[in-house]
Amino acid sequence: MIHTLFRRHGDRVIASLDGETLWLEPVGSDAVRVRATMNASISQTQISAVAADASSGASVKVDAERAVIVNGLVRAELRLVPRGMGPALELSFRHAETGAVLLEEEIPHILWPGARHYTAQEGDLWATKVRFAAEDGERFYGLGQHQHGRFDQKGCVIDLLQMNTEVAIPFLVSSRGYGLIWNNPGVGRVELAENRTLWVMEATPQLDYVFIAGDAPADILQTYAALTGRPPMMPDWAMGFWQCKLRYETQDQVLEVAREYKRRDLPIDCLVIDFFHWTKMGEWQFNPDEFPDPGAMVTELKAMGITPMVSVWPTVNANADTFGDMLRAGYIVRSRRGAMDGSIFYDREPDGMNALHFYDATHPDARDFHWARVMEGYGRHGISAFWLDANEPEMYPMHPDNLRYHAGDGRAVTNAYPVLHQSGYAEAMAGEGMDDGILLSRSAWLGTQRHPVVVWSGDVKSTFADLARQIRAGLNMAMSGISWWTTDIGGFKGGDINDPAFRELMVRWFQYGAFCPVFRLHGFRQDAARDPRFGHEFSFGGADNEVWSFGEEAYGILSRYMHLRARIRPYIRAQMRTAHETGLPPMRPLLVDFQGDAACWDIADSFMFGPDLLVAPVLEPGARQRAVYLPEGAIWRDAWTGAVHAGGQSVMADAPLDRIPLFLRDGATLPIAQ
Repeated sequence: MIHTLFRRHGDRVIASLDGETLWLEPVGSDAVRVRATMNASISQTQISAVAADASSGASVKVDAERAVIVNGLVRAELRLVPRGMGPALELSFRHAETGAVLLEEEIPHILWPGARHYTAQEGDLWATKVRFAAEDGERFYGLGQHQHGRFDQKGCVIDLLQMNTEVAIPFLVSSRGYGLIWNNPGVGRVELAENRTLWVMEATPQLDYVFIAGDAPADILQTYAALTGRPPMMPDWAMGFWQCKLRYETQDQVLEVAREYKRRDLPIDCLVIDFFHWTKMGEWQFNPDEFPDPGAMVTELKAMGITPMVSVWPTVNANADTFGDMLRAGYIVRSRRGAMDGSIFYDREPDGMNALHFYDATHPDARDFHWARVMEGYGRHGISAFWLDANEPEMYPMHPDNLRYHAGDGRAVTNAYPVLHQSGYAEAMAGEGMDDGILLSRSAWLGTQRHPVVVWSGDVKSTFADLARQIRAGLNMAMSGISWWTTDIGGFKGGDINDPAFRELMVRWFQYGAFCPVFRLHGFRQDAARDPRFGHEFSFGGADNEVWSFGEEAYGILSRYMHLRARIRPYIRAQMRTAHETGLPPMRPLLVDFQGDAACWDIADSFMFGPDLLVAPVLEPGARQRAVYLPEGAIWRDAWTGAVHAGGQSVMADAPLDRIPLFLRDGATLPIAQ
């Protein structure tokens, strides 16, 4: 007799076989959730990004050998099938209307193991593998932000681990008409190979994923947002220009820069104060020697229409006045063995390398403690915009197996650190009535988009190759459901402000940045002609990084794009409203708007900014024209020259140094060439 059981609990199907328990249930629209474990029961308190309730319109059928759930466009079937070493439970997902197979589990061998495989670890943890059949011609997009330079990620192995410049958001969109949310916060990888698709977890108490069916990528993205949260409406100031550098050392420097922007009549909306403005990491307050009157500084900035933002790290110096209390309260990330994990990194007081630890963002009380200190150090001065840097968390070396969080083993929970850190701020800001507050973050996870968070691509290099990589990284972030995203314009590492080659790169990157969801200038520059310390010593900071810092020719171009951004602000506001209401990102690959044009599924060097504007950045040094593919099904007008082109063809667009190729769709008008 086979010891198996299919039974219903409401619209949930529960199946058991050979020690495994599996739940199959409809969620939201066009989606089915799968949870499975070898433990005694499935936990409903595990960290999860899925906030949607079970679907009320689903069809559920169960018999002795099969369970079928139909929810909108998805038909999920769990079957009891004969195998070489005994029967097995296997899953497949079909399009409910056409019957086409979208995704199905696949056993790797005729005998053993099965499509879902578990290897016991410590306690209730399991190393797991889930195998799906590979399909010829399938393309994959999303999975967060990675620096491999690829758009279609078929053939890639993607590590599921947060790192500087690498953001693990385990949600992908397939060209076969589905999306998959890998709702597991632990460390692992996904192999998108020619012969299999394999999801691997190093240690987890259970498996959890959601399958979404959709007839168009835009539909899948909107279903994902409905399940995990839509972005808030972006504050108006955040749609403008952000000035930032590593670093402004004093209150006087901050105000001098702000006054100079205003003197030049340049539209600026945000000025960012980077790290080491503080006393020690973990005290979360201004150094009074360098920022003697933060309240007066904030008042003057706001009077100029400039929102100040401050960098806040999740690190705690072992010499900070908070460290002992936080350690005793259990608010610091611990280690399984040996000394506590963290980083050895530069900090102030004492000036030099220090032992740094991370507050435990998985602990609700630790989040409350951290916020209270942030409010005491910054909020009381009127600051409501915070830069959440190094929040992967950035530990060196990174050994998740040695981390012990309040929420559990590091291998099982560490990837959720960024979103829990963000949620602590977002909930507290809402409670404080900070309606215009915003967060800038270097990392993200599933559901980050439901908070007022801008993700940026991290400490990338100042090269044209890195600029090209950011285009692809940003488009995959859009396909991961992230509507608010940006880069360090000009790159972060490298770049002599007196070098003509770097000045050209700055112009091209700035032009691209003007059409990103957030328009932010930042970097750690060098000025070798003035002082060899520039760009090399954190405490000293980098070279000048304002728009007038790169010579008169560059300044003339950069200032024009600042004014262009200001002119199209109503259009940007409309796209942010769409993102808020539907979850559709404003910056997105051509395939989202033109899924019927096969060529668009491979294009990663241009993108749509909203439905009306095609943006084609210049990605080669010395280039003064570039080929641009114009999708079929529309008529396109060159925003600079007025020339009209039919879709479905490539055109050679002029691109003198002061021009980024831009094309308007089907008679749309925007104030570009003024």
